[in-house]
Amino acid sequence: MNAITLTIPHLTSNGFAELCQANEELQLERAATGEVIIMPPTFPWTGKQNFGIIAQLGAWIEKTGLGIGFDSSTGFTLPNGAVISPDTSWVSNQRWESLTTSQQQEEFSPLCPNFVIELHSSSDTLKKL
Repeated sequence: MNAITLTIPHLTSNGFAELCQANEELQLERAATGEVIIMPPTFPWTGKQNFGIIAQLGAWIEKTGLGIGFDSSTGFTLPNGAVISPDTSWVSNQRWESLTTSQQQEEFSPLCPNFVIELHSSSDTLKKL
């Protein structure tokens, strides 16, 4: 399944957050150019693979205590303004704790994770990834 891309002129960061809250059943991302990307659900094979990756990353985080892990529902605001949600990601404790307000940790955190995994499913194109 392909993602749907919408162009919504003048959509601010706050407007995007409100759009996500009003449509919680959808997985939305925002491109650096401002388009809103509606992501379809994953196929079971992809979900199974992703679950295994998250379990392995979680075990490593528990063992080392070096940072925090996030699932595919977590959005991060990149320096270029894009809001992305990788399949799984990790942020070091130091970078997470450097966020200066609780709002930065509770909303689309303004940072690029230290490590991300984006699983290539049969419905993905390399260009999209």
